[in-house]
Amino acid sequence: MGSFGNVMGTPIINQPQVAILAVGAIKKKPAVLETEFGDVIAIRHMMFLSLSYDHRVVDGALGGSFVRRVADYLENWDINREIS
Repeated sequence: MGSFGNVMGTPIINQPQVAILAVGAIKKKPAVLETEFGDVIAIRHMMFLSLSYDHRVVDGALGGSFVRRVADYLENWDINREIS
């Protein structure tokens, strides 16, 4: 979705696929950040991840934890990390 400039979309699985992840375009958006001095509004790069899955195979908790794990990896990306 993001490669076409779209922020969000709904991917459709094709059998025998079980799940498909859509990645939206990265855009600057206002976000609330919690600091030691209180909440502040800051401009951050944000994107949407959309996951569609077959509920007969994938439980909602598993699908949600997968998207959370992908988001954690992207949010904590280190360009200088060594590949081992």
